[in-house]
Amino acid sequence: MLVFWKQRLVFLSVPKTGTTAFEAVLAPMASMAILEPPELKHAPVYRYNRFFRPMFEKACKTDDMETLAVMREPISWLGSWYRFRQRPFMRGRPNATFGISFDDFVEAYMDNPRPGFANVGSQAKFLEPRPNGTRVTHLFRYEDQPSLIVFLQERLDATLDLPRLNVSPDIELTLSHHVEKKLRRKCAAEFDLWESIGPR
Repeated sequence: MLVFWKQRLVFLSVPKTGTTAFEAVLAPMASMAILEPPELKHAPVYRYNRFFRPMFEKACKTDDMETLAVMREPISWLGSWYRFRQRPFMRGRPNATFGISFDDFVEAYMDNPRPGFANVGSQAKFLEPRPNGTRVTHLFRYEDQPSLIVFLQERLDATLDLPRLNVSPDIELTLSHHVEKKLRRKCAAEFDLWESIGPR
């Protein structure tokens, strides 16, 4: 999570949406860069609402902070998690995906409860608005990097040159039609939210 106080902007870090590269470039410009622990670095809307928003409002006497987040197409997002868990350092860990097909990974993601290797959360849950009205003010598609970069450059008055960081192994993935159909039905909220993000 990055906080830009003067610009009244908080950049929420949705896992597997390229935020590590943005953090590398933007952290020096931020008033506050929360990079550890993961529970705070990747604080979802509900955690931001519970801890950070009250801090800004009560301690800093401001209620005009806006939030920014990025969402990835749901199948691509699951694919990134699947590939990430096949990086060499994951070998031998219980949540690695070695020896597991992408179909089996996605099927496991739809299980309740999910096994550890497929327990990767939910973008829709991460971004879910709160009953008090706290929500993501500016939501971008991961696939529309140019619009996100233009927004940040204008808002922060800076030129961005993004590196490629934390990139998962380049593995060709295919999802069978019947598994994709089941995923779209069981995780409709993920697809509905991604499809609702309009062009900038």
